[in-house]
Amino acid sequence: MMQQLRIGMIGTGWFSQVHADNLIVMEGLKLQAICGSSIDKGKQMAKHYGANGYGNVTEMLEAEQLDAVYICVPPMVHGEIEEQLIERGIPFLVEKPIAINSEVPRQLLQKIKDKSLLTSVGYHLRYKETVHQMKQLLSEQMVGMAVGQWMGSMPGVSWWRQQEGSGGQFIEQTTHIVDILRYCLGEVEEVYAVYGNRVAHEQHENVSVADVGTVTLKLMNGVIANISNTCILPGNVDQSGITFYTNEGLLDWNNNRLNVVTSNIRTEYSDPTNPYVAESEAFIHAIRTGDSSRIRSDYEDAFKTQLVTSAALESANTGLPTKIQY
Repeated sequence: MMQQLRIGMIGTGWFSQVHADNLIVMEGLKLQAICGSSIDKGKQMAKHYGANGYGNVTEMLEAEQLDAVYICVPPMVHGEIEEQLIERGIPFLVEKPIAINSEVPRQLLQKIKDKSLLTSVGYHLRYKETVHQMKQLLSEQMVGMAVGQWMGSMPGVSWWRQQEGSGGQFIEQTTHIVDILRYCLGEVEEVYAVYGNRVAHEQHENVSVADVGTVTLKLMNGVIANISNTCILPGNVDQSGITFYTNEGLLDWNNNRLNVVTSNIRTEYSDPTNPYVAESEAFIHAIRTGDSSRIRSDYEDAFKTQLVTSAALESANTGLPTKIQY
């Protein structure tokens, strides 16, 4: 008989509910405990899923015997939560971004390595079949450059609009595009970023994040890339994805499809994959078996994406190119 795994959840927002909905239908799992930023939030969500509710992480970890924990909290909250899980040797899946800077995750990563702790990070787009297919195709071609974007509207939560809350759009949202670039082509050597404030600070109160930005990236293999973002668009107007330009044509990807264009043919691939389910299945499989090969982004790998997005912020602040310090 399959051993029942007891899963904890830290955070009660939308992403927590996405993960919880997927977990409760997986065989051999019990969503055992949920911790919110208050006891009321924790108990309210826990009641819906038949779990135990808490308003304090330490209390939850002391009261429950958990096999793994999902961390779904705003970027500025990371640090102490992970510390407690590492100390107890509890595997965790943490949503991106893993912090608002690179200092906190650098310290956490060393402790994770010391414990050889199993981790996964929520770069769920890596689990899209079109992304995997694109990675394979690009490995067979000479890539010259890539151009990506994350264009949308400003999220409604107050912490996102604060630099010290979210780290800014490139760190909080556009990190997905940076991560796909890294996943497909390898490591980034240097970045040069220009950020600006055009609209959002006049439309909303207490906005300290840039609302437009563009980042030029030089990869170690010589590929040049540019990734731009904005959060000034009205609701329901958005554009995100990445295009790779190669000696054989172009590969244009977004969340819904992959277009491959050569001089002779244009092919469109759709992708029915639910990447959140695939992400959890890989993590749970690793907990059960010790085989982490299906996890496409662990903490060490996600840290490298964080280094790139943090370096972009540094470049935007200094006006100078910034080399990535691995």
